[in-house]
Amino acid sequence: MSRVYSHPKRSEVSLERVLFALSDPIRLNMVRMLASTKRVNSLSLGPGMPRSTITHHTRILREAGLTRTMPEGRNCWISLRRNLLSDKFPGLLEIILKDQNLASDANSN
Repeated sequence: MSRVYSHPKRSEVSLERVLFALSDPIRLNMVRMLASTKRVNSLSLGPGMPRSTITHHTRILREAGLTRTMPEGRNCWISLRRNLLSDKFPGLLEIILKDQNLASDANSN
């Protein structure tokens, strides 16, 4: 039996929930990974993590409206809801990704 995941409608996505979801370094890293690709198997978002931990973090991202989860057999494919984020919070995703690039630059010096 295939799982069905609920996703918040555009009107239900709030900045507070998005920021809360992004406040955890693991989830923030997951979003950064998702930003570099179209979709990712959920297990590859947390290499070395227990499946229950990955499920917890991906659920928070999904319920905040940041991601879409699509089941396919035994896999769950996660994608970033770029259009929703860009329309509702212009520039937020770019700031998050730019911050990562700045952090990478600082660590390499």
